[in-house]
Amino acid sequence: MATITMAKALNNGLRAAMERDPKVLVMGEDVGKLGGVFRITDGLQKDFGEQRVLDTPLAESGIIGTAIGLAIRGFRPVCEIQFDGFVFPGFDQIVSQLAKLRYRSQGRVPMPVVVRIPFGGGIGAVEHHSESPESLFAHVPGLKVVACGNPVDAYWMIQQAIECDDPVIFFEPKRRYWEKAELDLDTEPPPLFTSRVLRSGDAVTVAGYGPMARTCLDAAVAAAQDGRELEVIDLRSLSPLDLGPVYESVRRTGRLVVVAEAPSEVSVAAEVAARVQQDCFYSLEAPVLRVTGFDTPYPPSRCEEDYLPDLDRVLDAVDRSLAW
Repeated sequence: MATITMAKALNNGLRAAMERDPKVLVMGEDVGKLGGVFRITDGLQKDFGEQRVLDTPLAESGIIGTAIGLAIRGFRPVCEIQFDGFVFPGFDQIVSQLAKLRYRSQGRVPMPVVVRIPFGGGIGAVEHHSESPESLFAHVPGLKVVACGNPVDAYWMIQQAIECDDPVIFFEPKRRYWEKAELDLDTEPPPLFTSRVLRSGDAVTVAGYGPMARTCLDAAVAAAQDGRELEVIDLRSLSPLDLGPVYESVRRTGRLVVVAEAPSEVSVAAEVAARVQQDCFYSLEAPVLRVTGFDTPYPPSRCEEDYLPDLDRVLDAVDRSLAW
């Protein structure tokens, strides 16, 4: 067992996948000699060579298009999009081609492409560097969408995503890259497309993902000081959603707060709220509440603390749910 940051966990996970399978390639802007802007791919080009860790031009559409061609030829490309807001030049390739080829071929052409996207705010960056576009991808049939929330999940989930024969959009919460956790390599990881209970409780169910998983846990610790035990669930998989643990929890607590950095309208948080209302209607003691980013473009960095969901906003939602 070793203490490891999320950044190092992702690096080690990529390394393990590349050691197991020579068809795994890493490609993206500055992923080779520089090791990526967040150093997630640090040292991989030195150890695996320039044929397997490729520095690409600054052209996201070209990165995704090349990865699709490589996947057709039997490779398993892992593409890094440098920042969340840079993915949109490649959006056409992802939605029009990557998401559809396996379905179009009736399963005869696997598309084992992983698109890694550092996402979310909290690092004081300018626009296009702090966005949360996950709901756009979760809406597209043919794509799998996941978000890791801690170093342990990051290590296992990146390897599981690489092994998947469907394209996986892999969101990494950049503000959590330097947080640490104990990684036990002898522990069996949960399946990739599942949610997980992080903390048990009986007062209110709080569900989040990515950077908000830690915020939800912090809120549970604070609520416990007032005698309220929150049950915290990390959704992990945004498409497909695994809401079984959420349903089970809500049927006990009668209350749900969904937390996400993305704007609330037509979002993953909205889908969770709608499906819980549909399937747990008679168990609910209060409306499902959402704590999210606002329905505006991401603000200048000096304003991001007012934009992002934080512990106070989560606890306020918990209070409103219990007061209903």
